[in-house]
Amino acid sequence: MAESYDLIVLGSGPGGYVAAIRAAQLGLKTAIVERENLGGICLNWGCIPTKALLRSAEIFHYMQHAKDYGLVADGISADLAAVVKRSRGVAKQLNQGVTHLMKKNKIAVHMGTGKLTGKGKLTVTAQDGKTTELTAKNIIVATGARARDLPHLPADGKRVWTYRHAMTPAEMPTKLLVIGSGAIGIEFASFYNDMGSDVTVVEMMDRIVPVEDADVSTFLEKSLKKQGMTILTKAAVEKIEATAAGVKATIKDKDGKLIQGDYSHVIVAIGIVPNTADIGLKELGVAMDDRGFLRTDATCKTNVEGLYAIGDITAPPWLAHKASHEGVIAVEAINGGHPHAMEPRNIPGCTYCHPQIASVGLTEAKAKEAGYEVKVGNFPFIGNGKAIALGEAEGFIKTVFDAKTGELLGAHMIGAEVTELIQGYTIGKTLETTEAELMETVFPHPTLSEMMHESVLGAYGKALHI
Repeated sequence: MAESYDLIVLGSGPGGYVAAIRAAQLGLKTAIVERENLGGICLNWGCIPTKALLRSAEIFHYMQHAKDYGLVADGISADLAAVVKRSRGVAKQLNQGVTHLMKKNKIAVHMGTGKLTGKGKLTVTAQDGKTTELTAKNIIVATGARARDLPHLPADGKRVWTYRHAMTPAEMPTKLLVIGSGAIGIEFASFYNDMGSDVTVVEMMDRIVPVEDADVSTFLEKSLKKQGMTILTKAAVEKIEATAAGVKATIKDKDGKLIQGDYSHVIVAIGIVPNTADIGLKELGVAMDDRGFLRTDATCKTNVEGLYAIGDITAPPWLAHKASHEGVIAVEAINGGHPHAMEPRNIPGCTYCHPQIASVGLTEAKAKEAGYEVKVGNFPFIGNGKAIALGEAEGFIKTVFDAKTGELLGAHMIGAEVTELIQGYTIGKTLETTEAELMETVFPHPTLSEMMHESVLGAYGKALHI
């Protein structure tokens, strides 16, 4: 006999487990189905453990530059195994936290592979082969995505890595090739560079971190080169061969010249593939786009009655915080509420390389393409007292406004701790703030946040400290 629920959530990542919690809060009898680890990829193999790795690399970097702060630190070295162990410990702690939240909210947890077998029906197959039938009026699919492989050389975990392999390396790469310069590629490039690897980044587009504002891309490339990385844009990996000693790659550069190189390891960061296979979506006739991502409406509902989808299995941006917010939207819609639709322009993006990147809204180029007449402010870290005191004087904050209405169209940052600062502008965009309100806001001194104020002032010719 099937177990009956008001809602079943397939997948327990940041979208799935948040959706389950919100459903429980609203009084819905809820079940969640997870194939591997509660918390999903983000918590166990993505967002959180990578930040733990990057924190270790950041501290190692500071230790190596102790003299810049009037300190002495001799015999500095890194223990890769210990760094990885700490990262895995952080992931385990948060996994246990999600387990606690499921119990606290009385959510039924079914560990196993879930498959939709009809409208409102789902079968869970445990590792031992035992199956459990579940039914519910509504189901949310939150199965996420996986790394895209190179077609001619799939990742093997030995010499050719995805992000998951790169998180638990058996050895430190001596010479590392990173294919792709999106957030994942650049974060691992930054981590391994700080830890002492010789890093080369290959990007097919004309600039690295191509979704960011062009000024941010230019600044980051200069910074990474200064740190010792090799950056190849408008370049493509033509051929790659695994050898006993490592990997031999043939790269076509922007001038069409073929470059031969030997590397100890390769990280493939060329995008993601949605986890849609073998979960019953095709049989139900669920609509997908030409890349295989599920189509949804403003409340995350698919074309199949009672079936919703959230997170990386749907349209971009593919971000954990977007998935969580979608989970709440879907559940509140299921419960008869009228949640606000997701506004993609108000979703911030963060990249935790060194220096950090954060942004929200339209880039200057995209704003102009959309027909806006813009006012742009740009304030450098070197003009901020707190940044100088921290020894973090590299970076800038850029703001883009509609010249006619004063609407904040976008904000783009690069530098120390900007991933924490961006939320100020995100709140401003959500509240539909104007330049006048931001100018009238009092920012505390001495803080990095003062640069946010100065950038707004600068867009209107009123900057005070430059």
